[in-house]
Amino acid sequence: MNSDPDFVVDIEGLSEPEDCEVPPRRAWIGVHFECCDAYVRIYKNAEGTAYEGRCPRCLQKVRARVGPDGTSARFFTAK
Repeated sequence: MNSDPDFVVDIEGLSEPEDCEVPPRRAWIGVHFECCDAYVRIYKNAEGTAYEGRCPRCLQKVRARVGPDGTSARFFTAK
């Protein structure tokens, strides 16, 4: 295995379509759910007004609003 980050594999006969666009990355925050000791990423809702998600085990809801007086933190704990 080659560990060179600039290593490129050229596979004959395969190419990327010319009209292929890379989808934009979705904004997310990391949440540790203390209830079940689970960590997940939650994503912005369709309106872009909040990050919304659930604990993957007990389905407890969590919502973090987006606003001008918010924080730049990316990781949170839900109790």
